[in-house]
Amino acid sequence: MGVKHGREYEEIIDELSVAIGSISDAYLFFEMEPADWDELDEEQRKGLMEVLADDVFYALGEETAIAVGSGTVTYRPKHHCIEVSVDHIESRLVRLI
Repeated sequence: MGVKHGREYEEIIDELSVAIGSISDAYLFFEMEPADWDELDEEQRKGLMEVLADDVFYALGEETAIAVGSGTVTYRPKHHCIEVSVDHIESRLVRLI
């Protein structure tokens, strides 16, 4: 199926990595311990969030929603966006077109 998009892939991944990075425990997706996450510097954390965004983007082609830590990332094809639920109050949208 795949996630249909009209924007540049790199732009989408940049925005998606920032949105997913807003989930305070997104590192749990990698089965990391909080202490391991705390040991990483900002550049390493950013790199992991980019890898995670890439993985999630492709996985959304098969599943419409993916749990990431305490958040959820959902593909909304009718709205041409990916919704990142940071917590039960805040959501971020990444436009695909």
